[in-house]
Amino acid sequence: MALPHVQPPSFLLASLKADCVSKPFPQRCHDLVKVIEDFPAKELHCIFPWLVENIFGSLDGILVGWNLRCLQGRVNPVEYSIAMEFLDPSGPMMKLVYKLQAEDYKYDFPVAYLPEPVRACIEERILPECPLYHNKVQLPAAGTQGLHLALNPFEYYMFFFALSLITQRNFPLSIHVRTSDCAYFLLVDRYLTWFLPTEGNVVPPPSTTLGGTIPSPTPRTPAVPFTSYGLHHTSLLKRHISHQPSVNADPASQEIWRSETLLQVFVEMWLHHYSLEMYQKMQSPHAKESFKPTEEHVLVVRLLLKHLHAFSNSLKPEQVSPSTHSHTASPLEEFKRVVIPRFVQQKLYIFLQHCFGHWPLDASFRAVLEMWLSYLQPWRYAPEKQFLAADPQPRSIPEKWAPFVQENLLMYTKLFIGFLNRALRTDLVSPKNALMVFRVAKVFAQPNLAEMIQKGEQLFLEPELVIPHRQHRVFMTPPFSGNLLSSWPPAITDASFKVKSHVYSLEGQDGQYKQMFGPEVRTLVLRLAQMIAQAKQTANSLSDSSSETSANRSFLSWLGFCPIDVNGTYCTNDLDEMGQDSIKKTDEYLEKALEYLCQIFRLSEAQLTQLMMNVGTAPDENGKKQLPDCIMSDEGLVLTPLGRYQIISGLRKFDIEYQGDVELQPIRSYEIAPLVRLLFQVSSAVNRRFAGHMEALCSREDFLGAFCRFHLTDSLQAEKNRLSPVAPHRAGRRRGPRLSLRFLASYRTLFTLLIVFFVASVFGIGPGLCMLLISVLYLLYAVVMTAITQKLKPHQH
Repeated sequence: MALPHVQPPSFLLASLKADCVSKPFPQRCHDLVKVIEDFPAKELHCIFPWLVENIFGSLDGILVGWNLRCLQGRVNPVEYSIAMEFLDPSGPMMKLVYKLQAEDYKYDFPVAYLPEPVRACIEERILPECPLYHNKVQLPAAGTQGLHLALNPFEYYMFFFALSLITQRNFPLSIHVRTSDCAYFLLVDRYLTWFLPTEGNVVPPPSTTLGGTIPSPTPRTPAVPFTSYGLHHTSLLKRHISHQPSVNADPASQEIWRSETLLQVFVEMWLHHYSLEMYQKMQSPHAKESFKPTEEHVLVVRLLLKHLHAFSNSLKPEQVSPSTHSHTASPLEEFKRVVIPRFVQQKLYIFLQHCFGHWPLDASFRAVLEMWLSYLQPWRYAPEKQFLAADPQPRSIPEKWAPFVQENLLMYTKLFIGFLNRALRTDLVSPKNALMVFRVAKVFAQPNLAEMIQKGEQLFLEPELVIPHRQHRVFMTPPFSGNLLSSWPPAITDASFKVKSHVYSLEGQDGQYKQMFGPEVRTLVLRLAQMIAQAKQTANSLSDSSSETSANRSFLSWLGFCPIDVNGTYCTNDLDEMGQDSIKKTDEYLEKALEYLCQIFRLSEAQLTQLMMNVGTAPDENGKKQLPDCIMSDEGLVLTPLGRYQIISGLRKFDIEYQGDVELQPIRSYEIAPLVRLLFQVSSAVNRRFAGHMEALCSREDFLGAFCRFHLTDSLQAEKNRLSPVAPHRAGRRRGPRLSLRFLASYRTLFTLLIVFFVASVFGIGPGLCMLLISVLYLLYAVVMTAITQKLKPHQH
């Protein structure tokens, strides 16, 4: 971009804004690269806030920026590659950040756009626990309203990057976007890999001058007095040091602040939307949600959790145990040791609790489920996992993971109970819901995992030793020091104390812990096992019914000579849409899920058999369509509590059918409306004129009477009434014999006759002769059917 260096910064900013309107995206990025390389930090300082907002969009969501959430390589390959190169951790944008970082510039970030718990704390002059906000809160500047944070360039960039996932989520998507293919998702992965490396150290930023380095941010004096959670503000201010290490630290520790800042920003912006106090209030079913995460949001959080497991598991073996911790450990190794329990655990637990309690009961919950299961299985991301991948047999989980299970006990137990309550309210006949139950059961059935969870519950239920009242949060979640190089709290070696501290820190000492392997949860598991068995039978019945329906479509019924379904409806769900293969897959999922649940909770065959007998899962006389559990009364069928549960769960249902006059039912989409009305008038006139004659003919006991009854009475309606909950005195009203011509108004019938006439004309048969042949063939068919009906099912009158 040919702009002289003597021009003022305002002209540079105006030129770049004009380029956004007049130049294409590739040219704009090329000009920006030249500007970053050629202009000094003093001039770049003025365009930095505008550039960040131009890329990631405005905090209020009005400006969409580069729309990284929808930018895909297969749709826009040129723009995608340019954006990824520009925003790469080693790309031009990050070089601009480091260039400004060297000059110690600060940028204002409005507190109003921070997550709700953080914003509420700051507005109430309470300092949040996270050191990310320490020494950054400033009084409103002249002419502005509201508090703001004074952020360094790296923090400012990462704040906007992380929040764009939240603020831009309401932007309409013109095409279906797969989250894992979009530029934003891949940039998150690149930043995690770069700043939280599983191998080696963090790559240092490039030097801005020959032989120079980029210093760490300097501490700032807080401009607003704060109090802390139950602590005197003067003692807190003494502990307020910058969360970055000093410049005089060794090179590795000098750069650890970028890794720590990146993680804190991601966790705060993506997970810290519910405080502990808010979590307690949200237990009420009447509580209103202040924040609703999206499926895309959850997928990005899952990516973060998977990388953090890999990052933590890359810790050197001699540094894993706190007892072996020494002052010679590098800051990065120390960071790996505490990254999950110190930074992630509490906020993730509250986030998951909210999702389990408020996410819709549909298939989109699969994203939340997989995020949860990814966190529960850190061994999947261990370095030795690659050597076990080729083994088809499930390996027992090594004992070295027992401390992780115990120190995350609520993640396993309380969330499992939450999933049980969700599963009991879903339709397990759906393949997607069946798959979710299978996935959870398979994970918890891994060898040795159930034993580890039981051991954790035993440690929690051990008699308490000395846990000071109201100080549980201090033990498990010690106040954050300025950086990871500060003195660490004494290591807690007692396993029981660790488990108790974990539970109390998340649920409070007054919380009631429900044992996963206790009698109450076991009852829920038995109910789920009952629902699985019922869903398996329902799926098989649907499969058999679908097969029989297809087989029963004879040529004559296709021609329209057999009675049609007067209701014009059919029973279907996603099984019918996905076919027989999906039904088989659903049956396999449910079968394996039941097997895994039996392994986890040690359910015997006798218990399952008794359970199925109690619930009445045996098929009825025709092996299909079961009525919900009900009793017969004077008013008809009355549902029992079990029957109501079966209907709510979608396991069984009544066949609700049209019980009125067939001739007066609404005109169907496959019928010609004027012709329906005309034929109704004709048939009504005939029925009024010859009602007595038709009654007399149908009353005869000979073959002629049976032949007339076959055509002039509805013999199927009485049989169908038995599957209806309508009371007998309302559903059983008898109608006399009558003629119905409505079938002639069907498009199918008329099209079939047209085809028959066309084929007949090809063979030289005229319309009159063709009608005669059709009449004779139908007369033969009617005679045969009358004889069969009279022999097998004598008419009752």
